[in-house]
Formats: sequence, structure tokens, C-alpha cells
Amino acid sequence: MALEAGSSGGGGRGWGGRFRSLMRRKQVDSDRVRAEGQPQLAKELNVPELVAIGVGSTVGAGVYVLVGTVAREHAGPALTISFLIAGIAAALSAFCYAELASRCPSAGSAYHYSYICVGEGVAWLIGWALVLEYTIGGSAVARGISPNLALFFGGQDSVPWILARHQLPWFDIIVDPCAAALVFVVTVLLCVGIKESSFAQGVVTVLNACVMIFVIVAGSYIGFQIGWVGYKVSDGYFPHGVNGMLAGSATVFFAYIGFDTVASTAEEVKNPQRDLPLGIGVALAICCALYMAVSVVIVGLVPYFAMDPDTPISSAFARHGMQWAMYVVTSGAVLALCSTLMGSLLPQPRILMAMARDGLLPSFFSDVNKQTQVPVKSTIVTGICAAALAFAMDVSQLAGMVSVGTLLAFTIVAVSILILRYVPPDEVPLPPSMQESFCLNQECDEERDRGLLGVGNCNLSQTKDVIVVVESVKDPLIDKRLHKGKMDETKRRKIASLSIGSVCVGVLILASSASATWLPFLPICIGCTIGVVLLLAGLSLLSWIDQDAGRHSFGHSGGFTCPFVPVLPVLCILINTYLLINLSGDTWMRVGIWLLLGVLVYAFYGRTHSSLIDVVYVPAAQADEIYRSSSGYVS
Repeated sequence: MALEAGSSGGGGRGWGGRFRSLMRRKQVDSDRVRAEGQPQLAKELNVPELVAIGVGSTVGAGVYVLVGTVAREHAGPALTISFLIAGIAAALSAFCYAELASRCPSAGSAYHYSYICVGEGVAWLIGWALVLEYTIGGSAVARGISPNLALFFGGQDSVPWILARHQLPWFDIIVDPCAAALVFVVTVLLCVGIKESSFAQGVVTVLNACVMIFVIVAGSYIGFQIGWVGYKVSDGYFPHGVNGMLAGSATVFFAYIGFDTVASTAEEVKNPQRDLPLGIGVALAICCALYMAVSVVIVGLVPYFAMDPDTPISSAFARHGMQWAMYVVTSGAVLALCSTLMGSLLPQPRILMAMARDGLLPSFFSDVNKQTQVPVKSTIVTGICAAALAFAMDVSQLAGMVSVGTLLAFTIVAVSILILRYVPPDEVPLPPSMQESFCLNQECDEERDRGLLGVGNCNLSQTKDVIVVVESVKDPLIDKRLHKGKMDETKRRKIASLSIGSVCVGVLILASSASATWLPFLPICIGCTIGVVLLLAGLSLLSWIDQDAGRHSFGHSGGFTCPFVPVLPVLCILINTYLLINLSGDTWMRVGIWLLLGVLVYAFYGRTHSSLIDVVYVPAAQADEIYRSSSGYVS
């Protein structure tokens, strides 16, 4: 019976039950959850607000430094191409986010998508990693604002005492009250409401964009006057070769991180099927255009080997008699940091809220303020943690941990696209309130199949408006065809699952082998060969078999559809896995400790408090009928 087969979603005893709890998946339609009485976030966002959030969260102060560092060490005059390649790589993830955000428009971003498509265990780790990412990211950004502000006061020694950094006696700790104060200001702004905070972020983002446009226009004017000396170097356009340009792309790729913040606001968008893909796409396009335009100009003003690695833009203007431009550029850096700080603190409360809604965290985090319609308690907790870190810790050494959460999220979102297209969940959880109706209907069906009961003897009034079952067709030829079609579909899903697994294993082996430069040449070649074979075998099978017909009815229809599946998601998985493996060992050790702590929290709390612990899994078609016919459900 389907009820018995699906009841494994609970917290069974033993290792089997623990493993099944890692694999349980929640329902895609968040509207049903909210219809049961969950508090709703305010739907206030349109495309302009989403673009402002996306650009503001992405264009940080890093671009004001990366231009010099990457040009000197890697790309040279080809820096623009590095930004273009990195933008294309980021667009692969953006396409995947756009489809999932429009199909599953609920708070939680990558955590929400992986819970629906992959399972509870992976979703928990993604959510836990994103919590670390946004906390560390917000703290690191806040610590970077005060040194830039010091330039307006004439240096660190001239900063007012209340805003200056101080070293605590008897401790090797430098506290930054300015950073903590800025975090609290942003936290208060986020608590006021999503409309007000998105407006403020939009204003700051527009001002930062104006500074970058000033750099482009003024720099172009100087460039035409001096003849673009930066492009006339004797080393040519690729001084470090194509490999150097590609290494530069890997470095500047992290300058595009931030557009995923748009997906975290999905539940607050008025028309998510239309606006979320537009917001993500337009924000990423604007960021790529600004990065490329700034790099074209600055690389042309100064030869790449003569660039200042710390202040490349202001020093480029100073070389040509525009020392005052330093203050304009510094203003842009401060504005970019403030906007990025808002973008770092905005998603985390929504992820905490989504995890608490699912029972994996205490319900404290899921509370939504009735007046402002934002998760105020989660926002305050996020602000306090980020402010404490920004005040008392030099988080620059921990900044690499931010990349782990983002790249893990990008990878799992691409895997979720493959699952959605080829093996979408064919069973959905049925909450306890609906299980009695389902049981009555199942018993009625079983008795009818045995011939003990006629159609007329099944009292529909007893089943309380459950599914109206159509009598099975008795023709043996039709039954044979239906059985064969069901077997073919089962075989297709099995092949698709094995192919997705082959792609993931192949990518992991290939990226690990290509990155293990400390190994002898032969083991590297063998590892790369095995990885390529597994990757191409899985990709070929996915390209050969049909995609699942159920993908059209998965989630909310009518939104964006990711193109070039399965090639695009597989490329996305390959790029992000390669970047993950090439992060430093110290970063992975710190992240490993955090993830281990997350495993303990899940094992002792989340697994036993999950909202899926008492549900049963039923075929999706039957669940739709139950929800439609059950009294009290608002579609």
C-alpha cells in the first residue's frame, strides 16, 4: 500500500531510519504551508528593487582592489576578458537559480531548493554553510568600512575616538566600534521592513554606480588624451599567457557572488515567476558591464606592471594630475561596502526562518512581525552575532570561508536542476491532518480491487471529500500497455539517477586530479581520464534519454526555464567544484569544524524535530486531488 511505502519519512529507529531521515524531501508548493496558518512575509518587491538588491550585494569594494591585483599578477591587459569569462561562469549558476526561484518562490534560497530536490541532510548542510557565509561576510565587510572612512578624516590618527580602532590592554585584540555600529544601523533598517530597506539599498547602489560611471567617463577622457599607454606594453595583450588570463577569471569570479541574495527574497516578490528571473539576470548583466568597463579604462591608463595593487583606481588618476579623484573613489568604496553589508545581512534571517519553519531550528527563528512582516527576531540575532564578530575579531583570515558556502550552494542548485528535469520527486509528503482521508480512500480501493465491494458500496461521505477514483480499465491489452509504460518510466528514472551520479562523481574525480599538482604526472593523467570518462558517460546518457514529463507540473508553472540542459548545469557543477577544491587547506579545516558542529545540531535537534517526521509520502497526483478536495484548503 502506498501509505506504508511512504511512511519512511518519519524518524524510524536504527541506522535505516536515520538514513531515511537524511533523504526525506519536502513539498514544493509553499503556498500550502502558508495556508495552514504560517505567517507570511510582505510582498513588496518588483524588478527595480530586486535589481538594486542584486547589484548592491554583488558590486563590493573588491572591484576597487581586484583590478590592480589581478592585472599585475595574472591577466595583464586581458583583465577585461577575465571579467567576461567569470561573468559567463556566474551566469551558468544564475540560470539555474532563475528557474528554481520562479518554480519554488519561497524563503530559503539554495536551502529550500535542495530540501525539495535532494533531501533533508544535504539541505541542512547547505543552510548551515550559508549561515556561516552571511555572518562572516557581513562582519568582514563591516571591518573594511572604517579604514576607508579614515581617509576622509586625514588618516587613522585623526578619526574621532568613538569611531577609531583600539587595542585592548593585555589582549591581542583590536576592537572596531565603527564596524559594530554600522552593523546595528543596518539591522535596524532591515527590521523596519523589506520595502524601506530595499529602497535604502537602492539609493546607496545608485550612488556607487555613479562613482563607477565617473571612473569610466573620466578615465576614458584621460585615456584618449594619452593614447591608452596601458595597451602598448611590449609584453602584448596576454603577458602571462592564456593560463594567466584564466587564473585571473578564477580570482575575479568571486566578485560576482551576491546575485543569489535576490533568490532569498523570493517570498517577498509580487510576481516571482516574472520578476525573479529578470531581477537575477539584469543584476548580473549590470555587474558584468560595470566590471568590464572599469577594467578596460584602468588597464589602459597605467601599464599593468606599474599598477598599485592596493589602490589601483585612485593611483591611476593621481598619475595624471587628478589627486582629488581619490576622495571620489574612496566614497565609491564606502558606498559599495555599505550596500554589500545590507546584502550580507538580508538573506540570513530568511534562511533561519525557513529552517525553523521546517522544524530543523527552534520556532523562535520563524516568528514574523505582524506590523513589518519581516522575521525581526532572526534579524536581531543575525545583527548581534555579526556586530560581535565585527567588533572584536579580525575576520579577514576567515573571509575565505564565505566562498565555501556560496560555491556549495551554486553546486547543489545545479544538481537540483538535473534532478528536477530528469527525476523530479514523484511522491510528496502528506501532513497528519490529511492522512485519515488518505487511509479511508486506500482501504476503499483495496476492497474494490478484491471484488468485495462495488462502486456503489463505497460511501464517499465517509471519505470526507477525498479523491474521486475512476474505476480501472479491465481490457487486458490496455492493462499490458499501461504496465509496460510504467516499467519504461521506472527504467528511465533509474538510468537518469545513475547518470546524474556518474556526472557528480566524474566531476569530483576530474577536479581533484587536475588540482593535485603535487602528485606525479601519471596518477594525475589516470585520475583525469577516469573523471572525464564518468563525466562524459553521464552527460551522454542524460542527453540521450527524455526528460521527465512531470517537470512541467513541478512547482509554479509559467516562469523561467533554464536553457541547454543538461550541458549548462553540468558545466556549472564542474566550475564550482574546481573552485571549491582549490580553496586553501586552512579554509577547509575551519569550514569542516563548522559543518561538524552542524551535523551534531542536526543529529540531536533537527532530525527529531523535523516537520516531516510524522508525514507519509503519497503519489503526487493523489496528493493534488486530496488537497483540492479537502475542506479548508485555499488554493
